[in-house]
Amino acid sequence: MKLTFYKFQGTGNDFVMIDNREKTFDEKDTKLVAFLCDRRFGIGADGLILLENEEGVDFKMVYYNSDGNESSMCGNGGRCLVAFASYLNIINDKATFNAVDGLHHATISGDIVSLQMKDVSEIKVKPNASFLDTGSPHHVQLVNNLKDFEVKTEGQKLRYGVYGQKGSNINFVEPFDDETFSVRTYERGVEDETLSCGTGVTAVAIAMHAAGRVKTNTVKIKAVGGNLEINFEKSGDVYKNVFLTGPAKFVFKGEINV
Repeated sequence: MKLTFYKFQGTGNDFVMIDNREKTFDEKDTKLVAFLCDRRFGIGADGLILLENEEGVDFKMVYYNSDGNESSMCGNGGRCLVAFASYLNIINDKATFNAVDGLHHATISGDIVSLQMKDVSEIKVKPNASFLDTGSPHHVQLVNNLKDFEVKTEGQKLRYGVYGQKGSNINFVEPFDDETFSVRTYERGVEDETLSCGTGVTAVAIAMHAAGRVKTNTVKIKAVGGNLEINFEKSGDVYKNVFLTGPAKFVFKGEINV
């Protein structure tokens, strides 16, 4: 059987996209998902996303990590899915869709997608770090000399050692200037460093603002794979109207034997 797929990437965070509006893809086939995401034997990606129909919204997002397991929200994946929906002419310049963490709104102009993320009301302050959920769980930790930091080794220690089998994504952060931070992320499910993580950079922006390390409501992030911007409003203890903005690009379309 031949499976038609599409490849998209957002600041180096890459995804296999499947148009599953006709429900032809077996959502429970975790081995197939893992195979398609495998960079040696399959297509290669940080994750796989199904675009499906759902009443009352433009589409539904179903996201899998590269290990084949369905996972929590993926910010860059959501932005890439909006670009995919635009490519398929499902939407014009605006989109509303459901994901595992609820309803999302987005806009697209060219290859720039701005995605509304979930509100954040709780930030747990740990020794030398913060923990918060931006659709996925994230540990945010300031470090020195981020460029040479052992992200995979140290991220893996924290992912399992502090957060157990369920785990957390781990973000290592270094200030670049008053409004900009450099970020490197270890992602659970991928179990390695990725070039960018949308929910991760969103978590970093909010954590840095909550810690008083940035005063503005716009935070710029330098990920390994490119630049992103996070905007938000703070009402009491709640961060709301949180938007993640950056490029989301079509890479190629293909067929694979499965």
